[in-house]
Amino acid sequence: MDWTDYLRPLLTGAGVTVQLTVYSTLLGALFSFLFGVGRLSRNLACRWASIAVIEVFRGTSLLVQLFWLFFALPVLGQALGIDLRLPPVAAGTLALSLNIGAYGAEVVRGAIQAVPHDQYEAARALDFTPRQILWRIALPQAIPEMMPSFSNLTVQNLKDTALVSLIGLSDMAFQAERIRNITQDSVSVYTLLLLMYFGMALALAGAMRILEIRVGRWRSRRT
Repeated sequence: MDWTDYLRPLLTGAGVTVQLTVYSTLLGALFSFLFGVGRLSRNLACRWASIAVIEVFRGTSLLVQLFWLFFALPVLGQALGIDLRLPPVAAGTLALSLNIGAYGAEVVRGAIQAVPHDQYEAARALDFTPRQILWRIALPQAIPEMMPSFSNLTVQNLKDTALVSLIGLSDMAFQAERIRNITQDSVSVYTLLLLMYFGMALALAGAMRILEIRVGRWRSRRT
């Protein structure tokens, strides 16, 4: 096989990688705000539940999280009489999104706490409710500050998708390993894989940079 023959299966795998990256990044962003805002909640149950999730998923390996959701969770469900089996795409997306959500939650928390305290005091003086303070005062100023960190997390999430090949998903890493096993051409296969990940990371970083600029302009218009 010529190295150009490797492109078709690798591009097929790239479609799976892009799908996982998009799904897990969007769901991870949602988790980031839920856990980040939850960690600042006055409700003790909500706060401690958010802290527990954040610390568990920041303090354990993504690979172990992936294996637990795909292999261990169905066994636990069977013991409880519940079907908790997840398809590989669902398990991979959930593991990636919870992982990025745990790290993103700290970004959200830090950005909200960085909003000047006197603005919170002024909002309370105007009789704003806690929800109004969050949506009208804190988040409009905090979100632009989060964007550089979220850009880094998004690119990291793209690279982490390679782990899903270990549960049988046919992403780029899975396809590359399959081709290498057939051809024993490690140099060409893994060089192509490296270049494809690099190109996708550059494109993703560029897209996040455009989003960061747009969010910055949105903040400027509000101020």
